[in-house]
Amino acid sequence: MNIDLTDTTSSQINAALVQARRAVGSAVGMVLTLVIVTDEGNHYDALKAASEASKEHPSRILVVIKRPGRSPRDRAGARLDAEVRVGGDVGNGETVLLRLHGELAAHAYSVVLPLLLPDAPVVVWWPEDAPGSPAEDLLGTLAQRRITDAAANEDPVSALGTRAEVYAPGDTDLAWTRITPWRSVLAAALDQKHSKISSAEVEGEEYNPSTELLALWLAERLAVPVERVVSQGPGITAVRLSTEDGVICLDRPDGSLATLAVPGQPDRHVALHRRSTAELIAEELRRLDPDEAYAQAVRHGLRRLHSPPPAAAPTAPPKAPAKAAKKGAATAERAGGKQPGKAS
Repeated sequence: MNIDLTDTTSSQINAALVQARRAVGSAVGMVLTLVIVTDEGNHYDALKAASEASKEHPSRILVVIKRPGRSPRDRAGARLDAEVRVGGDVGNGETVLLRLHGELAAHAYSVVLPLLLPDAPVVVWWPEDAPGSPAEDLLGTLAQRRITDAAANEDPVSALGTRAEVYAPGDTDLAWTRITPWRSVLAAALDQKHSKISSAEVEGEEYNPSTELLALWLAERLAVPVERVVSQGPGITAVRLSTEDGVICLDRPDGSLATLAVPGQPDRHVALHRRSTAELIAEELRRLDPDEAYAQAVRHGLRRLHSPPPAAAPTAPPKAPAKAAKKGAATAERAGGKQPGKAS
């Protein structure tokens, strides 16, 4: 059932939700409120992923679409339009699309607060354009978990550095969620092979935040040097761990099927397909406690992830660029490797 409301209020939206539940006979308990903060151009894909995830986690999904307007007249106005969806394609949950026009776009907190499920956890997800500090954002203060996606930024690796600087318990990123299968397979392989690891190598696309996070996780957990190698992708393509008995290699050249090679054991095929956004969101909704492993990994490489801005080109003397390059290379070496996205 769909109910369209124009120039409405939060109390009228709540009344429409009650009316829709009675009309469709919905009696399934919802376990959380998922708030999606997006724009008109990206809300369809985000809502589709959240609706798929709600089949596993029945939720009230609030989609906040900010439309501040382009003209001074539009920006000076304030109007709330809503669309309430219960039953049908929504599945077991409820969906409310909230379009905040004009000045109201800056006051999403006041609109969302009355629509939260009582005594239920809140998760806020920014598919794109996440705030600089999610925990300090007004909507972020409502949530037990705050989900961002560094891969949606123009400079994904630098975005990870920003996440490390402002990390607060409850923050997470889909770039970290994407490497869960890789971490699981590598951990299982190391449980079987108790050889000392001397170094590691992570191979993946340039400017891929998941590749960087996997390298940082290995460096933090194993306390060994980790080399970052650039490949054509897709995504992460290989991880190699050097041991006393040989190299443990997890190779996925096609983005779907990987081969695990462990010294002294036959090679095994492992399913490591690139998961959809719906699968990633469903995984994140399974846990509402702080992800300490993510915090340790992203903070471990703060200096490496947050590269300094490039210096202005010197005018004289002619040999200055070469000296600057040597100095930059020495700085990168002391920080633990080359600049993010480059092979070290």
